[in-house]
Amino acid sequence: MPHDRRLTVTRLPLSLSLAALLLASSALPAQSADPALAWASIKDLHQRMDAGQLRSEALAQLFLQRIQHIDRDGPALHAVLETNPDALKLAAQLDQHKSKGSLRGIPVLLKDNIDTGDRMLTTAGSLALADAPPAPRDAGLVARLRKSGALILGKTNLSEWANMRSNHASSGWSARGGQTRNPYALDRNPCGSSAGSGAAVAAGLATAAIGSETDGSIICPAAANGIVGIKPTVGLVSRSGIIPISHNQDTAGPMARTVADAAAVLGAIAGSDPRDPATAEADKHAADYTRFLDPNGLQGKRIGVVRQLAGAEPNADRILEQSIALMKAQGAVIVDPVELPHLKELGDPELIVLLYDLKHDMQAYLATRSSSTPMKTLADLIAFNQREAAREMPWFGQELFEQAQAKGPLTDKEYVEAQAKAKRLAGPEGIDAALAKDHLDALLAPSWGPTFVTDPVLGDHVVSGDPTVGGASQPAAVAGYPSITVPAGFAHDLPVGIVLFGAKWSEPTLISIAYGFEQHAQAWRAPKFLDTVGGKPVIADAAY
Repeated sequence: MPHDRRLTVTRLPLSLSLAALLLASSALPAQSADPALAWASIKDLHQRMDAGQLRSEALAQLFLQRIQHIDRDGPALHAVLETNPDALKLAAQLDQHKSKGSLRGIPVLLKDNIDTGDRMLTTAGSLALADAPPAPRDAGLVARLRKSGALILGKTNLSEWANMRSNHASSGWSARGGQTRNPYALDRNPCGSSAGSGAAVAAGLATAAIGSETDGSIICPAAANGIVGIKPTVGLVSRSGIIPISHNQDTAGPMARTVADAAAVLGAIAGSDPRDPATAEADKHAADYTRFLDPNGLQGKRIGVVRQLAGAEPNADRILEQSIALMKAQGAVIVDPVELPHLKELGDPELIVLLYDLKHDMQAYLATRSSSTPMKTLADLIAFNQREAAREMPWFGQELFEQAQAKGPLTDKEYVEAQAKAKRLAGPEGIDAALAKDHLDALLAPSWGPTFVTDPVLGDHVVSGDPTVGGASQPAAVAGYPSITVPAGFAHDLPVGIVLFGAKWSEPTLISIAYGFEQHAQAWRAPKFLDTVGGKPVIADAAY
């Protein structure tokens, strides 16, 4: 089937590239990493490294082997588009120099809309950029990751163009990488657009990953894959060197198996960047977020339940009730229900803003790429897709691209009014008003229901919150405020999460609450790689 076809767009076929990497590892000393370390936390890995029991090179080799066995062979998750051909060499250098950075030696995967100034491509999953040279420099957050000592292991698959090409898309599908699968049940969707980042972390293919979100693209795949995802305040993390949708809502953020790991990664990537004016205040707010990992983080916190975002899916509602009971038992003050004003009014102005921004911001990004690519504008991408329809549009079209192309400049009255309305209704008159009314620290809702069956013909079948609104991610996304999703339970072997969101720059509070919840809920468990819900495992993961 076309969505299962893997295309060779790197210097070598992906399997050969991995084989070359593993062959190069024969020069390593005999030390190899315990397969259980695929699930280890950053803290545990660092303890082993500090004790001389583990090297980054051995850890990288372990993850490369898992990518081969799990992502290429076995279940064939299609979560990783390409691995870094210099991964083992870079890991050896980290070992030699004994980096003291906060992420020293930790393998991290990046969503394939994030530039790396190395031999890897940045394509947003599209064949339109697959023949272009690699990006000329690292994205701002990638430079910070390298400074922290992290190892950039590879690029992850995604919903092509971050799910902004068509309303009928199958999340996790790209022409370059095919359809990403959910490691909990392979016929289920990983959600998007950071599908590969979510599935890869859930499957133990890296310790952590970076996703990006405009509206739901971190929160949904993190929840669907049973991991933690943090969507930061817009402006806390640089967007320079990231293929955009909207400068009003875009942000990158961490995806990891624990709140502690996500907090550590967020601390590494947060901060001001002159290449992104939105981050001017970031240095005032950026922190070592691991300082807020309080096991008693629920004690005394006032949390409001947004019932408007519940009631659409019984499993999500059941797990929400269990989560509320746990929070109360751990000393949280639950205000239930809390009304979030204007929730049903956000969709129309948000879409107008995103369409205008897509046309404008895409052209600005493409200007940063090499002159050897003919892709200069959104119109060029549309024309490419039309020429390559058999490969690019076998399942769905590009009506959102076409709607965006029809928009005018950012000075249009329609855009100016929609932008102001969306920000006002979501922020000051929405989240801020709800928090102030009941003196709340955070708002709570189900992240999403159990994930849907992948359907390339009809597209996504999302069940999330009130079907008349955008779901639990929308208020914080439109306002540009932070949110975090945490595993909270299971329904028929499928993970279900809760989402917490709050005021601008409230990451410390949200992380404290989320960590307190996580420590008592203990809701995470490794995927079984079932062929379907109630089915049989495709592989015995313990073998890897």
